[in-house]
Parts: sequence; structure tokens; C-alpha cells
Amino acid sequence: QVQLVESGGGLVQAGGSLRLSCTASGITFSGYIMRWYRQAPGKQRELVSTIGSGGNTYYADSVKGRFTSSRDNAENTVYLQMNSLKPEDTAVYYCNAYRALYGQYWGQGTQVTVSS
Repeated sequence: QVQLVESGGGLVQAGGSLRLSCTASGITFSGYIMRWYRQAPGKQRELVSTIGSGGNTYYADSVKGRFTSSRDNAENTVYLQMNSLKPEDTAVYYCNAYRALYGQYWGQGTQVTVSS
């Protein structure tokens, strides 16, 4: 059974930092592209960042320079370091694991709230 378990969300003031973690089980983690998405109330889910199996990364323009994704294949964990947080970063953040021909899996989400 595949599980993605996120942690690290919470309430933080604008300008603060949080680090999200997502630990996977039931998959060969190193073979998966790991993505972070977020969904704010009343908005569509949007892609925040991607980190490939080799560590290459992609960031949405809205978070570039503030968020950093990393992965530890030995621990089956992907991280999202979020700095200089803004109220507009408030959302539920979801971890996603994707591998071509194998499909994708989602975590349950973790709430991030940034107060102004």
C-alpha cells in the first residue's frame, strides 16, 4: 500500500519560514518525480515545485527564490523549505509522487496559514 505522509504545516507570520516534509512508503521512491502542489480556498490546485529523481528542480514563478525543494532518497522523504512566506502562500499543501507508466499518488495535505 502506497502512502505519502506530509508534515510541517502550521501557522506562521508573514516573513517567516516553514519546512514541509513528505515521507513515502510502498514505492521505489528514488524512481519518482516528487511534486508539491497547493490549493487555496476557492482556487484550483496549483503546482508549486518539482524535484526529479536526479535532483533537478522546477518552481512556480510565485515561489521562485523563496521556496526550495530537496529530497533524501535514503529516507524516502522530500522537503519543501519555505522562506519569506506571504499571506498569499496560505493553502493546503499536497505532496505528489509521479512516475511514467506507474501512475501518481497523493498525500493527504497539510495546512499552511500565513498571517499578515
